[in-house]
Amino acid sequence: MGDTTANRDEEFREFVTTRWPRLVRTAYLLCGEQHTAEDLVQSALVRVYVAWRRVRAADEPDAYVRRVLVNEHARRHRRKLKELLTLSPGDTDGWQTPDRDRITLADDREMLRHALAQLPPRQRQAVVLRYWEDLSESQVAVAMGCSVGTVKSQAAKGLAKLRAALAREDVTAGHGEVR
Repeated sequence: MGDTTANRDEEFREFVTTRWPRLVRTAYLLCGEQHTAEDLVQSALVRVYVAWRRVRAADEPDAYVRRVLVNEHARRHRRKLKELLTLSPGDTDGWQTPDRDRITLADDREMLRHALAQLPPRQRQAVVLRYWEDLSESQVAVAMGCSVGTVKSQAAKGLAKLRAALAREDVTAGHGEVR
């Protein structure tokens, strides 16, 4: 039995080692903060480890892990929202986002990340999974636990908001014209 556990642990360790960078990038795009992304991936992998026998037997273990990651992100977002709603009006200091320094907005990637962080969670999930992870609409639907139509709708709305946010950022950063 010990050998089976050791083999399973080694399989999981190899899985995590090869997938870690991509999972962290995906989590970063979902939440917008490096340390939070790493925590999010770790929490998701704890859940995956507990169910590793089922995960490795699945047709697409990566899809399973992405689903757990998206669910963990949604769970955390709901928790934060609940905490925010229970705060008194004058007690929101921890929830204020500092104004971004215009110098950091010079890089297009930073502008995109900033615009992405402004999207509602479901739209951000649809855009990240569809266009960053390059998943099909049906794969995104499975990861998000919704219909393909919802994925199309959320992705379209998210892209429209991204375009508008990037156009505003481009004009306010002094570039003059919208790209």
